[in-house]
Parts: sequence; C-alpha cells; structure tokens
Amino acid sequence: MSSLISVLVVEPSDIIAEGLRSLLSQAGGYNVLAPMHDTSMLQERLPVLRPDLLIINPTLLSSTPRSQMASIESQRPSMTIVALVYQYIESSVLDLFRFRLDIRCCRSAMLSLLKDAVQSMQVKTDKEYVADDYELSERETDVLVLVAKGLSSKEIADKLNISIHTVNSHRKNITHKTGIKSVAGLAVYAMIHNLME
Repeated sequence: MSSLISVLVVEPSDIIAEGLRSLLSQAGGYNVLAPMHDTSMLQERLPVLRPDLLIINPTLLSSTPRSQMASIESQRPSMTIVALVYQYIESSVLDLFRFRLDIRCCRSAMLSLLKDAVQSMQVKTDKEYVADDYELSERETDVLVLVAKGLSSKEIADKLNISIHTVNSHRKNITHKTGIKSVAGLAVYAMIHNLME
C-alpha cells in the first residue's frame, strides 16, 4: 500500500480514542484524523474529511441505527465502517457491521481485523464509482468559492457573466464530484483545499 489509510474514530472516550490512535500510529500505514465524540456532525463532515475507515462506537447511533448507517454508507460508499465494541450492544445493531473491533482483544488481533477491513475497502473501491477521482474544472472551482462565500446563484451568475442555468449546472456538478450537498460543507471543503483567498 503506497498511500496512508485515512481513519476517523467516533468515540466518546478520549482514552479509548487516543489508544486507537496510538495503536494505528505505531502500526504504520494509517493517518488518524482528529476523533469525533458523537455523531451530531458526522454526516456533514464525512464528505469533507473523506476517511477510508470509519471506526464508530455503535452506542452513538440514533434511535434508528439501520437508517443512519444506510445514510452514512450512501455518503461515502468506498469507506469501510468498523464497530468499536467494549460493552453490551444489541445484536440487531451489531448485525449492521461486517467488522467488529473489540478493544478487549490483543493488539495483533485488532490489527489483523483492521487489515481485513482495509482489504475489503480496496475491493469496494475497485468495484464502485468513487467521487474522489474527479477534479473540479476551473469554472466549477470559481462557482464553489462564490457559493462558499454565501453568494446566491443569481449573484454568482452576475459576477461571472454566465446564466443562472449554467451556475445551477455547475453547482450540480460540484455536488456530484465532491459528494457535499450543504453550503456549509462546501465552505469547509473550499477552506481545506486552500481555495479561499
């Protein structure tokens, strides 16, 4: 594997999140993103952070875990989701996860499970459409920056001397290519990619 596997941990316990970060850093080949302590902003941040692996404590899922998992998976189909287990979880919730990382296991067993999850992710990437493969055109980038600055489609059309229809077409392409639907998410994307002045 030539590039680092990007990992997002969603876990309320700082000790457990830090322990996972340490384990993965020592193993090498992983880039562990800043952890999240709940799922309140998860779906908004996924398209921006673009993790390859999502390690999540299933107790943080909403009262409708099946629909929440489907929504998370639809946002980033190439991502593999791993359940982080160290307490009782209902079997109906655990059944939503193909991979279950029990922190009571030894280091080698945990790393072996994560290796299997990574291999699964690579198979998914080979088979599925991945929006990451598409770059924004120069004009789409111009539109993205103006959207991120809070301009309306009409204001963008006036500023770039193009029709509103063309602006809306560019916005649709931007959403398709980035997987980000909200203006706030697009603003974060623009900042992360150094597009803002």
